[in-house]
Amino acid sequence: MNLAALIIQLISGALGGNAAGALSEKASLGTLGNSIVGALGGGVGGQILSSLLGLGGAAATSGLDIGTIVSSFVTGGVSGGVTALVLGLLKSRLAH
Repeated sequence: MNLAALIIQLISGALGGNAAGALSEKASLGTLGNSIVGALGGGVGGQILSSLLGLGGAAATSGLDIGTIVSSFVTGGVSGGVTALVLGLLKSRLAH
């Protein structure tokens, strides 16, 4: 596991979670909730997506390059946004 890639995935996951919350106010968990859920989803989901897609394998041996940064940002952001959106929708459905 590349620690720099994980940090990028956590940050981009928080950003993705807040973007998902802003796009769907019904599914928003609030700024703090979207950030926390997005960061967790970005870290875990980003690591899973990177493993499944075979991204970042060379980064562990060659250091951090622009490809690793971009792939970490995309996988973390997407998985963080999806996680926040799904949990927000579940929360809104259970509240009614």
